[in-house]
Amino acid sequence: MNCLIVDDESVSREILTFLCEKEPELNLVSNFSNAMDAFRFLNKEEVDLIFLDIHMPDFTGFDFIQTLKNPPLIIITTSDKESALKAFEFDAIIDFLNKPIDQERFKKSILKAGKILAEAKNKPSSTHQEKTLDHFYVNIDKRLIKINSKDVLLVEAEGDYIKINTKKESFRVHTSLSKILEKLPSNIFFQVHRSYIINLNEIIDIQDNTILIEKSVIPISRSKRADLMKRINLID
Repeated sequence: MNCLIVDDESVSREILTFLCEKEPELNLVSNFSNAMDAFRFLNKEEVDLIFLDIHMPDFTGFDFIQTLKNPPLIIITTSDKESALKAFEFDAIIDFLNKPIDQERFKKSILKAGKILAEAKNKPSSTHQEKTLDHFYVNIDKRLIKINSKDVLLVEAEGDYIKINTKKESFRVHTSLSKILEKLPSNIFFQVHRSYIINLNEIIDIQDNTILIEKSVIPISRSKRADLMKRINLID
């Protein structure tokens, strides 16, 4: 299992690293002292398991889980036993390790994670039901800002950045259209051009190869027009 440690305490990270290295089932990919760096890492890489501290400055472990579209298995590590109650609200959290962490208790937690992953791999495939999020977070000046998906009008590519236009304001984010498209509900968002993603519910008018959303005129690629027509509720 590829795993990750997210904990602001250096001693805790060292102890968890030691425990992980003693378990042959685990491959410790990296460790982070704050949730923001871990969030950036997980936007590019995937892991099977995260050892996550709850109480971290600025951004709690629970806040961090909510930013992840498809969170891996998570084992909470904390000295706050009261937090165990809230942990039950998150499906991704499979266990709760109280600090200081006991080695035998740690092993039981790893066995539990391994069993869950094995069952998931052996589970017969079924009809895929796409999960969509009603919100996502963007990194603006070292702050994670929550954006409700339904408020997004359109997203425009600007070089190495994208411009997210919402009903109230705009955000310039250092990422790609393909990355943001993964975060948006595919039932209401559609890439009509190599430089534009639109909210289908916000279309006012379609004329020739352009779309009107509020006061913005958006081009439609020829290759995308037929698919767009299939997506809108068109009465012939």
